[in-house]
Amino acid sequence: MSGTGGPKIKASAARAHTRKAVPKTSSSSSLGLVVLSATFALLSWLCYRNIQPPPPKICGTPNGPPVTAPRIQLSDGRYLAYKEFGVPRNEAKYKIIAVHGYGGSRNALLGGLTDDVVDELSIYVVGYDRAGYGQSTPNPGRNLKSEAFDVQELADGLQLGPTFYVACTSIGGYTGYSLLKYLPHRLAGLVMFAPVTNFWWPGIPPEDASKAWKTQYIGDRLALSVAHHAPWLLYWYMTQKWLPTSSTVSMERSRLAEYDQNIISGYYAQVHAENPLEPTQQGRAESQHRDMKVMFGKWEFDPGTLENPFVNSSTRVDIWQGDNDYLVPVTLQRYIHRSLPWVHYHEVPGEGHALLGVPGLADIMVKTMLIGP
Repeated sequence: MSGTGGPKIKASAARAHTRKAVPKTSSSSSLGLVVLSATFALLSWLCYRNIQPPPPKICGTPNGPPVTAPRIQLSDGRYLAYKEFGVPRNEAKYKIIAVHGYGGSRNALLGGLTDDVVDELSIYVVGYDRAGYGQSTPNPGRNLKSEAFDVQELADGLQLGPTFYVACTSIGGYTGYSLLKYLPHRLAGLVMFAPVTNFWWPGIPPEDASKAWKTQYIGDRLALSVAHHAPWLLYWYMTQKWLPTSSTVSMERSRLAEYDQNIISGYYAQVHAENPLEPTQQGRAESQHRDMKVMFGKWEFDPGTLENPFVNSSTRVDIWQGDNDYLVPVTLQRYIHRSLPWVHYHEVPGEGHALLGVPGLADIMVKTMLIGP
């Protein structure tokens, strides 16, 4: 029987007929990919450059500010600059280390404390530039614990004795809490003037944190949120110009009580009269911005859970707080008061943040720490 199929086709011809052509990569597509990659790399570099702070201008180095203040060298090689005030160190009955606040310096020697009280009680005061401020070497690893041990090394370097008094102002309060946590045996007494509180301390009741948060200006909320949640972005955020930022950094004092505005203006004029830019002359990133990261970051402990380390001693701890303080909401300070009944809490009606500038109050606060109310 003969076949009825169509004409026969060679296999090689069939394969050639059915094989799909492979498109050639055009030179324009390759060029576009190169341009896209280069653009992405450039944008990444620009973003990285904008969020990275410039290196600090360290005092005493060829390109840094000069060293004019006395300094002690710490065990890690850093230096702390200091300034002394009052009765000579070796003759004083009471020796106080003053811990300055945000944007402050060693010159903030308990402003408002009168010579009469200094002489009456035989008081010696030493203020120091905290790490990265003024003429003290920056500490990129600065944290709660390092701040406490800086105080201890300063005291030992100046031979202040086995115990000493500490007075902390504003954001310098985290140094006070750190001393209570890590070095309470070195404290003869501690006083904190409107110590800054952290909205994210775990023990704060949510309703209290929410109430305090709502009192804050939008720029402060944003700045504190960046410091807490994205500290690596803080330098960029604090230097950009198109979003609202911290009222403290911009010195926008219109949200403060009028009396507070006048006190703070006078305080800064007096403390920084010789060199207004000295506190941040090594760079804001290692002074003010580092302060914000430590203060509003995740703490290693909750101050509200600190146990009383002075059950068997006469050491006392005092906190003074104005009830009209915008910068430190009194709601959060009252949380500390409820949580730490062994701390002597003094709420000053009608006053704001700058308690040391209130006439007569500095004498009262310091005397209370030293000899009681």
